[in-house]
Amino acid sequence: MLRVRLIPVLLLRNESLVKTVKFEKFRYIGDPCNTVRIFNELEVDELLFLDIAASRDHRLPNLRVLRDIANECFMPLGYGGGITTVEQARSIFEIGFEKVSVNTAALRDPSVVSALAEEFGSQAIIGSIDVRKSILGKPCVYSATVRHKPFKDPVEWARKLEELGVGEILLTSVDREGSWSGFDLELVRRVSESVNVPVIAHGGAGHPQHIEAVVKDSGASAVAMGSMLVFQKKDMGVLVNFPDKEQLERSLN
Repeated sequence: MLRVRLIPVLLLRNESLVKTVKFEKFRYIGDPCNTVRIFNELEVDELLFLDIAASRDHRLPNLRVLRDIANECFMPLGYGGGITTVEQARSIFEIGFEKVSVNTAALRDPSVVSALAEEFGSQAIIGSIDVRKSILGKPCVYSATVRHKPFKDPVEWARKLEELGVGEILLTSVDREGSWSGFDLELVRRVSESVNVPVIAHGGAGHPQHIEAVVKDSGASAVAMGSMLVFQKKDMGVLVNFPDKEQLERSLN
């Protein structure tokens, strides 16, 4: 059995699944519930759904779509996008999700994180950090909607999120998201070494060797993947799939 969690990250836009490249252009993938059924058969560890437009459009989580997803899903579920209050998170937990991920709301008001952790427990709260390199090549916390961020350095922000009560951190390299080029190993290593909560590496997975590298060389506790699991290969058609588990077990354990 794999000791490292491998987590499909599925992006919601309105009521459909899409896949982005560097958080920009998106491509239609399919229906969320149909995709969940396939991952049920593939027996993945857990699923994480992220609504890429909810915070940007100041829109509440779409509970109807999330309820349909939860009714189809046989594995633990997480959701992020548009969550700003304890009441909204409670509604998502009540329909069957085990975790919520906060990103924009935490940047706007860090006290939201501590309120969620106090109400539901740290194990249910994911602190999501998006990172993009500056013109000078320095990794910085990125947000398309929040200009004045409490911390610009991802290591400092990760430490703060841990202090506020998150149970794990979803660390996304925007520059590598959807690229198939491998993870930002240095970024993952720096953040993993700075906190005591699990770090989920996200952005760049394109080959099982990338997974092995980010776990063994950078200390990631879990790996989140998108393009690698919804396309046949880079620049090819949609095909929901999962890496060979026996091969991964040999390389990771």
